[in-house]
Amino acid sequence: MEIEVSAQAKDKRINRMVAITVVILSVFTGVCTIKDGNIVQAMDQAQSNSVDAWSQYQATRTKLHLAQDTETMLGVMTAGPSAIRARAALARLDGEIAKYQAEAPGLEREARRYRQDYDALNIHDDQFDASDALVATAISLAAVAALCESMGLLFASWAFGAAGLFMGVCGFAGWGFHPDLLSHFLG
Repeated sequence: MEIEVSAQAKDKRINRMVAITVVILSVFTGVCTIKDGNIVQAMDQAQSNSVDAWSQYQATRTKLHLAQDTETMLGVMTAGPSAIRARAALARLDGEIAKYQAEAPGLEREARRYRQDYDALNIHDDQFDASDALVATAISLAAVAALCESMGLLFASWAFGAAGLFMGVCGFAGWGFHPDLLSHFLG
């Protein structure tokens, strides 16, 4: 009879530890999922801005080349009877060329900045993804620990959970720690 009581007490102890582990990790994962969703939205916006800026840069460069080519053609035409109109068109084109030459470097910098914003956000997205994977593994190990009544599996669960919590905290705190090995393996 005493043996049964101690076995039941042991079952409840490990089950309580598993339950507490699962609750803590589940709540943390829920909060991380919200933050990760916001980061993904910001990444989408940065990517969209980058594409728009590069498109505008390319359009400006195309207009610059067209204006320069037109200027060359009008330069050839200035010797004929329509020289006055050609000179007026040349003056207008000179203004457009100067405008496009001034715009292009700023557009290029803007597009590069959006790309850098995207890359910075991607690091934190990877951190939350790693956190999610590690915490899910920890919860699964905790469930098996409860079924097998194994403290070793519960300790392994806690190790995975701690790594998941660390990655999530890195994402929230904006720390630059990046799970390169995990990202390259899964990417």
